[in-house]
Amino acid sequence: MHSAICTTSISPHHHLRRSTVRNPSQFLAKSSLLIQKQDTQVADPFSDSVSRRLILLRHAQSSWGNPSLRDHDRPLSKSGKEDAMKVSSKLQQLGWIPELILCSDATRTKETLKIMQEEVQELLEAEVHFVSSFYSIAAMDGQTADHLQKIICKYSRDDILTIMCMGHNRGWGRGSLNVFWGLCGTEDMQCRTA
Repeated sequence: MHSAICTTSISPHHHLRRSTVRNPSQFLAKSSLLIQKQDTQVADPFSDSVSRRLILLRHAQSSWGNPSLRDHDRPLSKSGKEDAMKVSSKLQQLGWIPELILCSDATRTKETLKIMQEEVQELLEAEVHFVSSFYSIAAMDGQTADHLQKIICKYSRDDILTIMCMGHNRGWGRGSLNVFWGLCGTEDMQCRTA
């Protein structure tokens, strides 16, 4: 399971000042867990900026053990369950507990969220919406970023500072690049979500 995390300061004046990309290897753990962090600073002449965080998370590794299941219904593998616990602990350690979680309604994505909530109780306090289109949009190249932005705007409010979107690849990884393009600069734009 990989995640792309972008921390952005937003102010009434959205002029990009600089982009700092930290070495993602500092967050690399065993197995398929990778948390890549990209921080963005926005110029704020009035010092009234609000920091917001968007976490894009691909579901943990799924099982192909039952070929009779539809793709939408595949559960997590054993290592996927372990990774879900690890990433939730890492988010807690970093202090990045979302107030809003937008999650695909596929079995493996809902199972990833459930395990994360069992591991870190604070995740139970988040407002959760299951978004069926997160499953289908992932396969549609070029549409994921726009769709993510629309869904985030639909469910977000001013008091929500951290949002976690949980979905799938293929378009999820490319979509994360498009969402963050211009916010996180061009250094190391591989927001790995595969």
